[in-house]
Amino acid sequence: MTSAAPFGVYVHWPFCLAKCPYCDFNSHVRHGGIDQGDFVTAYLSELAHFASMAPERTVSSIFFGGGTPSLMAPETVAAILDRIAELWTVADNAEITLEANPTSVEAGRFAGYRAAGVNRVSLGVQSLDDASLKSLGRMHTAAEALAALAIAKKNFERVSFDLIYARQGQELRAWRDELTRALGHAQDHLSLYQLTIEPGTPFAALHASGALTVPDGESAEAFYLLTQELCAAAGLPSYEVSNHARPGAESRHNLLYWRGHDYAGVGPGAHSRITQGDGKHAIAVRRSPEAWLDAVVASGHGIEQDESLSPQESADEYLLMGLRLAEGIDVTRLKAIDGRKLDDARLQQLEALGLVKLTPGRLRATGAGRLVLDRLIVELAA
Repeated sequence: MTSAAPFGVYVHWPFCLAKCPYCDFNSHVRHGGIDQGDFVTAYLSELAHFASMAPERTVSSIFFGGGTPSLMAPETVAAILDRIAELWTVADNAEITLEANPTSVEAGRFAGYRAAGVNRVSLGVQSLDDASLKSLGRMHTAAEALAALAIAKKNFERVSFDLIYARQGQELRAWRDELTRALGHAQDHLSLYQLTIEPGTPFAALHASGALTVPDGESAEAFYLLTQELCAAAGLPSYEVSNHARPGAESRHNLLYWRGHDYAGVGPGAHSRITQGDGKHAIAVRRSPEAWLDAVVASGHGIEQDESLSPQESADEYLLMGLRLAEGIDVTRLKAIDGRKLDDARLQQLEALGLVKLTPGRLRATGAGRLVLDRLIVELAA
């Protein structure tokens, strides 16, 4: 892996004010508060360990995710960014994103984050309907979300926000109205996710009991297709299954994941992909914030799993992630990873079905193919 290849740093802040009932991310509520000073010291230590594993890289993107990173003090963000700049070279045009919840208290910190070096913010709006926000367990109103969005636009050159659709009881017409309204407020990027029922969440228990239902089958497809249509018409086409942007405003950090490049992930529950002498390593650190903190204090990192991926595993991962993108995958790069050549007869069959498009050097899933992407990837990997 050359230092010129894209390289990202992901910082996971695991704390939230409340746990949303649909969320299966590594997030935790600590009503007694936490000592940010202890955690900052641990982040700085773990960053140094990962820099020793991936030395002399140029950082092209940094992403603060969670949890709720906007619960971090701006000084905490600044200290972490300063440490990253000490350990690696940070590109002059590096994208530095922070996820935020659109409450008035957190929005007031935006100027501090900008001063620390953050140049892109992603707001967890989730809905512009107050009743839906309540059912989703969100702690803000639609009006508060729009106010936070306005403040974000004043502080950052690039602003994205998330919405969840295909919610319980939502009608297609209502989603058309909500998304049209959202597009009127969009700057350059939107992340739009169908509500999915994740195992182990409160929503999963409600769904299993029949107390919560979501659109599926043809109904879910109709929501997805409408989303693609409205966003494309507004100049924010889909560049990934759930992400839309004006050309040139795609999330560079997320593209780094989907294109199969290296990144270091620090903080409780973070994952990494780092190429070393024996190939690409899949690395995971402890999920419990307190267990992670104890491990970092003891040994300088919280790593609990470091697996060397086989060429086949790396190729499968590239195929799985890359076909989520509208640009698809580089078939020459796929072959270079594990020597595989995709089956010509199968490709021709899938192309005849309108599920893939093969152009010189690239393979991409069509709009129809992305509707059955999981099945398509199984076909291609076989």
